[in-house]
This record gives sequence, structure tokens and C-alpha cells, in this order.
Amino acid sequence: MAAIARRTPKTNRLVVSTPHSLNGGLAVAEAMRQTNPDVVACYPITPSTVVVEKFSEFAASGVVDSEFVAVESEHSAMSACLAATAGGVRSQTVTSSQGLAFMWEVLYAVSGLRLPVVLHSANRTLSAPINIHGDQSDTMGARDCGWIQLYAENPQEAYDNSLMAVRIAEHPDVLLPVLESQDGFTVTHSVERVDVLPDDAAREFVGEYSPLSSLLNVKNPVTVGALVSPQYGFEVKLASLEAMNRAAPVIAEIGREFEDLTGRSAKLLEPYRMDDAELAIVIIGSVAGTARVAVDSLRADGIKAGLVKIRSYRPFPSEEMAEMLSGMRAVAVLDRSMSPGAASSPIHSDVCVALFSRSVNVPLVNYVYGIGGRDTYPNQIKDVFKDLQKIADTGRPVSEIRYVGSSG
Repeated sequence: MAAIARRTPKTNRLVVSTPHSLNGGLAVAEAMRQTNPDVVACYPITPSTVVVEKFSEFAASGVVDSEFVAVESEHSAMSACLAATAGGVRSQTVTSSQGLAFMWEVLYAVSGLRLPVVLHSANRTLSAPINIHGDQSDTMGARDCGWIQLYAENPQEAYDNSLMAVRIAEHPDVLLPVLESQDGFTVTHSVERVDVLPDDAAREFVGEYSPLSSLLNVKNPVTVGALVSPQYGFEVKLASLEAMNRAAPVIAEIGREFEDLTGRSAKLLEPYRMDDAELAIVIIGSVAGTARVAVDSLRADGIKAGLVKIRSYRPFPSEEMAEMLSGMRAVAVLDRSMSPGAASSPIHSDVCVALFSRSVNVPLVNYVYGIGGRDTYPNQIKDVFKDLQKIADTGRPVSEIRYVGSSG
């Protein structure tokens, strides 16, 4: 295949992206190779192991000069990244499912210390029972840990997000860790065309890491992880919250720069056939591709269906979401995780608040799909739209959560 040439606005030079056949895991490893983090600390876990295996090959063969640390657990992996980044260097790690859960304690410490660590996650359901297949219960469970969260639909977006994540995390207005995620097996092990930037262009885009402080700088000593009393603890947490709020325009700005560089979209929300839509679904991750097939089929039948895909889940693009869904006759929010005992699932709850707080009155239904790696098909998405038609015609929203493809 021919290479793709794009012209950057800053240098006015051609940037040539070379097409490769890569799965999502190898695409992330390729982005990590180009970024060349100072420290990569990992403990392998399915289905993210493909990333660890490939990057460890890069380290062992001298393709990168990263310090690759094969730790004894995921807790240790995140602890090593915390220490390395506090020491003034760039660090990254990789995990899934129970591994992410094992990192829980340190996730809060990293975000609270405002350390720009990047974590590459391959979504996998949480035990029990043991299941190595993909749903988003792991990363949705970490949604309140203070980490920015980006989701990829396919291997190309996994590569793109991996490069942008470094820029976002290290931006001086943000300085927060970033979790970039892709659905386990569906994306991590599916081979597709991935357009890879040349190394020099990728490294120029990511840039050099210039930490504000370092534990190893004896001329400018700093304290990291100090005890804080109730007198100041609230304000410290609010500072992190304000940084998360500032992250949204930074993500949008870096996305525009990346789009200028590559020609590939990188927006917080990505609408599909929403210009004249009357019925819409909101979705995140790999099933967005399946949903587009359903939307196109329904459009051919004269049904004004549309789709909104979330790419940045934290910070949640509330204002943009409310604007896109305003005027819809009915909307379905599809979650690939559960929130037992809650009124609705995580994404649906966020969409509800985004709309209600902005006085956008739209019948909203919550669907759960794909739990434990269950496949989701275009006809099932079309059935969701058929439900939405009935709801729109009656004007009565449905309060209960509905389940797609469940035999129960």
C-alpha cells in the first residue's frame, strides 16, 4: 500500500504515515517504542500481555533504551511508575482487569501527586467467575481515581491515543495520569491497517519530558507524599479536580494538532449521521463500528438514526454531549459494565446528569451489552432503535435497565 502524506501546519513539511498490519496490542507497543519512555514497569496479564511481550523485545534488543522492569505484581508496576515519575522521568505501564484492580491503591496516589504516568489498558471483565474476555467493568470501576480516560474503537485509535496520552498527561495545565484503553481481544488481537507516523514525527509530536520537580534534584529538594491535615486536604483534592476540568480543552487542542498532523479525527465526542437524527445511541469502544452498520441499515429504511461515540470519558464532555443530544426524540445509552445497586450504569448516569443539568429533556434508556465478552451484532443494535421508536411515539421513557443479547 502507498504511504499517506500529510502536511504539518507548523513546519509545512510532508509527514508520511506508513501503513502496517497490526493488532491493537502491537499498535500500542509501536507507539511506546516511538515514545521511548525512560521506565516501563509491567506484570503481564491477559489480554494486555501482547503489549508487554513486544515492548520487552524492544528493550532486550536495544531498539529502545527504556529501563524495562519486570516486577512481581501490578501493584508493584504502578508503584515503580510512581517512583520513576516522581524522580523526574517518563514512565508507562500496561495491564487489564484484576491487574488494574490490584493497582487501585496506587492509582489514587499517582493522580493525587499529579504525576503524568501513562497506563495502557486492555479491557477485560472482572472475576468471578474467571473470564479473560472483554467488557469495561475494570476501567469503569477506576473512573473516580482521578485519571484521564481515553477509549479506542480500533487499533488505529489505540496507536493514536497512545501518542496523544503522553502529551495530555504532561501538559503544564493538566499534569494528571492518563489511562488509554481498548477492548480486550476485540481490539488487542484483531489485525487491521494502522498508519504509523515516522519515528521523528512521532517523537517531535510527543516532545521531551520536562518535569517541574524531581526527587533526585538535590539542589531543589521537594517533598512528595506528605501527610496532610483536614485543614488542607480538601483544597489539595480540589486542585486535582480543577486540573481535570482544564484537561478537556487541552485534549481538544492536542486532538486538533494531531488531526492536522495525520488527517485522523481525535475529538472528545465523535458524532455519526447526527445532523438530522431523531433517534440516537451513545456508545464507547469497539462496538461503535457495529453500531454504524446498524445506523446505515436503518437510514436505508428511512429511519433517522444517529450515533455518538465517546472517546474521552474522563473528563466527561458534558456540554458537548448535551448539545449533540438536544432535540432527539429518544436516546439509548449503551454500557459495557454494570453498577449493581445503582439507578443506572456508569455512562448512562453521566449522560443523565449532562442533560438534566442543562435542561435538555430527552427520553433516555439504559442498555447493558457485551458483558463477559458477549458478542453484539448489528441486528441487536437495530432492535435498540426499534425500542427507541416506540418510546418516541409514546413519549414515555423506560426506567428499567435493559440488556442486549442476554439469555437470562
